[in-house]
This record gives sequence, structure tokens and C-alpha cells, in this order.
Amino acid sequence: MLADKDLLSIQEVRSKVDKAYQASLKYRNYTQQQVDAIVESAAAAARANARRLAEMAVEETGYGNAKDKYIKNLLNCDWLPRRMRGMKTVGVLREVPEDKIVEFAVPVGVVAAILPTTNPTSTAFYKILISLKAGNAVVLSPHPRAHKCTCAAAGVLYQAAVDAGAPEDIIQCIDTATLEGTTALMRHERTGVILATGGSGMVKAAYSSGKPAFGVGPGNVPVLVDTSADLDDAIPKIVAGKSFDYGTVCSSEQAIVAERSQRDRILALLKAQKAYIASEAQKDALGKLLVMPNFSINPQCVGQAPAKLARMAGFEVPPDTSILCAEVAGVGKQHPLSMEKLSPVLALIWVADFGAALDTCYALLKFGGLGHTAVIYSRDEARTREYGSRMPAMRVLVNTPAPQGSTGITTNVFPGMTLGCGAIAGNITSDNVGPLHLINIKRLAYVTRKPEEAFEMPLDINLAPAAPSPGAPAIALDRGTVAAAVERFLASRGSGAAAPAPGGPSCGSCAAPPPAPAATSSVVPNVAAQVVDRFLARRGGDSSGGYT
Repeated sequence: MLADKDLLSIQEVRSKVDKAYQASLKYRNYTQQQVDAIVESAAAAARANARRLAEMAVEETGYGNAKDKYIKNLLNCDWLPRRMRGMKTVGVLREVPEDKIVEFAVPVGVVAAILPTTNPTSTAFYKILISLKAGNAVVLSPHPRAHKCTCAAAGVLYQAAVDAGAPEDIIQCIDTATLEGTTALMRHERTGVILATGGSGMVKAAYSSGKPAFGVGPGNVPVLVDTSADLDDAIPKIVAGKSFDYGTVCSSEQAIVAERSQRDRILALLKAQKAYIASEAQKDALGKLLVMPNFSINPQCVGQAPAKLARMAGFEVPPDTSILCAEVAGVGKQHPLSMEKLSPVLALIWVADFGAALDTCYALLKFGGLGHTAVIYSRDEARTREYGSRMPAMRVLVNTPAPQGSTGITTNVFPGMTLGCGAIAGNITSDNVGPLHLINIKRLAYVTRKPEEAFEMPLDINLAPAAPSPGAPAIALDRGTVAAAVERFLASRGSGAAAPAPGGPSCGSCAAPPPAPAATSSVVPNVAAQVVDRFLARRGGDSSGGYT
């Protein structure tokens, strides 16, 4: 039986989707110039509030840290809108004169945006701005533990959008967010598409809602540190990535995989970056703390500072510790720290050689990270390409921290917080989702040919070659057989092609050509006739009589 809060949430969803839908009907008629002005206004307001909302997110959720959440906010209100400038998303997208095709953008209408607790304000910025850029309205369903900061972010962008001329109700945020309300949002008849960010259960619910949906899979990001890597460059970057917002980004590094010959050097560099290397007993304690019996992550550990995690596990580390590291003997359930941890805890796996490193990274991705992200540090291009080809990950990053590279801060992938993992992970796309995923494309197509000009086979079924009889012997054809059939066909059409040229054969031999083998079937004459007819048609001749 539904609780009163669930009923209130469902009613709120219905009301706000209807309002957003009415707004979308007006917004879909805006010009590209009008839409771009609204996006720019909303992004500017987000930038002005980026710090305040980052602090609010940490205060409400208890996850991560404000300095890195501020950077994530900037990714989506500074870098993202700049990357979208000049992108056509409204009206005529392009014309292809040689194909006589004109392409038009068609908004999807209402975007249902499901938001996480780990990145509540940055994801709100991102989903609102790409929805507005695509000419859509958007309804946000915050995580219950982050609804204040999420709706505050939505309110800032909404006011700026309306001030710039957007229709009222173009952005809506559900105040009473419950699972039942979110389900009602995803299944609402006027929801056009779902942008789902959250746990695997939420993503599966989005895909089973009956609506088009963009969801993402979990990340268990391997980092192969090749023997050719510049370790002085690689290790600080890995620590920077793993420590970013205390590991709350799904594309955060989860395990270093390196050859045993590099162990001492890598450990020394990790310690120089204030990483703490756990003892065997401490490693076991961390595993029991972080990983629940059902192999989900303990929510109390998500996005917590390293020193706090250590205390929770029963040991102490220096207060300025950047990340916790633990040497792990393999991959799988018997090695709990080899899975995604959503915290500043990094596994270290030592292997014999490059081949074993490839196998181990592959195994890490299969153990909860298929399709997401993988990283390699290397100066060997052949090995880098081999790694990129082999890994079942849709973002393979080279010599960059994983969170910053996968979201487009340090690479040129499209800036995004919804990172598709492709069919291998049950996702509809392998892209970083952007505005062009939130429009449909209508094509105006002019006639360019007659039906019979599209095919090489005859359109009349009566002229199609008959299938050979079952068990009939294959007919062996040679050059002479085909040539004789062609000559007979041309002679039947009144050409002199079958007559020998004056003065005898044109070849250097005076020997008479061998007699053509008797045709035991009508296949050769029929094929020859079709070949010559097509040739004459291309030459502009008349296949029923003479030609020029």
C-alpha cells in the first residue's frame, strides 16, 4: 500500500510533467538564437552560484568535498556551454544537396532527469543545460538525500532561463521525491525520454519503463601503468584522479595494474603523494568495511575522507592522507577491494608482464565495469593501441586522470556526466550524452531515381532467374562458353558482332577457335542477355534493337 508521501510525490509528478509539457509546446517553436540566449543565461547564473551549491551539496549529502564539487559544477556550467556554442539543435540542422536531403531537429518534448546523490548539483546543471539546448523541457527527480541542493540548483537556472525569455515551467524539480514518484515520472505518457543517473536498480527501472532511456553502468576502472610510462608524471595524476571528490565519480580509478619490476618505484611515488599503503590486516579491515555481504558498497563509506575511512576500519592514518592503497592478489569476489569502491581507496595489483596486465585489466572491467572507462599510462604507441583495442570499455584514456579525462576536462570527449557504456553493459549508447541525443532528426527527402534504377536485378519477377533445381549438377562455365553466348545474342539483335572481321581472326594465331560447348541449360544465354542489355542501357542504346 502506498504511503501518503508516495501519493503526494506521484501527484506532484503528474502536475509538473503536465506543466513542463505545455511549456515544451511553446519552446519547440523558439529559434536557435533564442534557445542559445536562454542556455547562456542559465549557465551564467549557474557559474555565479557554483561555489554555494557545491558547499550545499556536501552539507546535505555528506559525500565528497566542496573544492572538487565546485570543479564538477564548473565542468557543467562553464566548459559544457562553451562546447555547445555554435552547435545546431533547432530547425534545419543541415542540407545535403548532392543527396537531396534536408535534416530538421525535432525536440523529444519532456526530459525526465533522474539525479544521483553523489553529484547532485553538477548533474542538475548538466541535464538542464543539454535539455534546454535541445529545445526541451526538463523535470528533475532528485535523490531523496539531495533534494534541497538539487532543487536549489534547478531554481537558479530556471529563474535565469525565464528572465532570458524561456516559457514558464520549462524546468521543474520534484520536491517530494520518492521511488514511487520517480517511477511515475519515468512512465508518464508525456515523458519523452529518460536521463537516468544512479544505481543499477534505477537504471534498470528506466530501461524497463517503456520509454526511451539513457542510462549508464557502473565503473570499475583499471589503470595499466606500462613499463614505458613516465612514472613521475603518471603516479601524481592517478592520485589526483582517485582522490577527486573522494572517489564519488563512477569513472574514478579503482586499481593500478603494473609489472612487479615497478613495484618499489610505484610505492615510493605513491607515498610521496601522501598515499597510505595499508598492511595486510588493514586491507582486510577495509574490505569488510567497504563491501557489504551482497557485494554492494556500504553507503556510509561513499565519498568519505581517507582518514575517516581508516578510523571506521579501525586504524589511524595521517590527517593529510590523499588516498588509501591496498595490495591485492587478484580480481573477483575473493578480493573485495578489486571492485568499484566509490571512495578514495585504490587497489594495487602486480603482474608478471604486459600480457598478464592486459588480462587483469580485462578481468577488472568484467568484474563490475563493462563498457565504462579504462586508463593506460604509456609512451609505447603500439601497446597503447593494443590496450585500447582489447579493453571492453567505451572510454580508454591515455596519460590522464580518469575522472577528468572521461568527463571531458582533460580530453576532447564531449563534456558530460552521463557516460554511456554501450550494448556490452545494456546501454543504448556508448557516448557521453549531449544535446544531440535529446532530439530526433526528421528528413525531407526528394526523389532522385526511378524504382528500377535502384536495383541491378529486374523488378519483374517473371524476368528473375529461376533457382536451380535441387540436386541439379552445377554448370561449369568457361570464357569460351560465355563469349559464344554473347555473340549469338548480338547476332539475334541484328549486329554484325558475330561475324569474323575481314582478313581473318584478329589474334596472332591462325588456329580456329575451339567449338563452344553445347549449353545444357538456358542459364548462360539468359545471363549473357542481361549483361549486354545492362551494358547497352548504360551506353544510352536500345536493348531491343540497334545501338550506337
